[in-house]
Amino acid sequence: MMRELRYTLICDGSSDTVLMPILTWALRINGITCAIHPEWADLRGFCKTLEEKIRRSIKYYPCDILFVHRDAEKESPEKRVAEIENALKKIHQLPVPPSVCVIPIRMQEAWLLFDERAIRHAADNRNGTMPLNLRRLDKIEDITDPKAVLYELLKTASGLTGRRLKKFRPEQKARHITEFMEDFSPLRRLSAFMAFEKNLRQVIQEQLTPPNVTLAVARKAFSI
Repeated sequence: MMRELRYTLICDGSSDTVLMPILTWALRINGITCAIHPEWADLRGFCKTLEEKIRRSIKYYPCDILFVHRDAEKESPEKRVAEIENALKKIHQLPVPPSVCVIPIRMQEAWLLFDERAIRHAADNRNGTMPLNLRRLDKIEDITDPKAVLYELLKTASGLTGRRLKKFRPEQKARHITEFMEDFSPLRRLSAFMAFEKNLRQVIQEQLTPPNVTLAVARKAFSI
């Protein structure tokens, strides 16, 4: 078995690092029992294309598994997957590690809208009682602008008013939401997360698990 696993997250900006606790949880729940060392490929201002971003990430952030995040936005998840796969195929002269697509419907904020406790903690008002009226999980992927919804939830959860509310920066608070989440299993009800986890499970089983160790055995080693 592996003694440690290093993974690199390729994304659009620093705010997307909020996904890293989710990725680590997904690795754990799918049988990775060794030490996990996550890293974000900070390539802001260096790359104009996804291909270049992947190439630089492989060179400067070596890893055992590469997570490539792109929001679906107005495109279909299938189109984003094709874009990532095409970019990976263009990488030559460098060994490409096993890669997994991370493509939330619309935006990654959609994966942060299910945990009221975490939202209150991130808003620095964990004991707040203001109703947040979270959307039903099966409706989250229908939200046109999940980022705007999340920011409004954080503002409400803060309990602030007037000048203090105007100084409140929800975009900064949103980066810490997953730090207060303990269980990401509700995400398994979202189509985009199911597709991500299916991709991840396949990579673990076919490229990270030794031939004589089945995924079922690896899972058993880590009690769920």
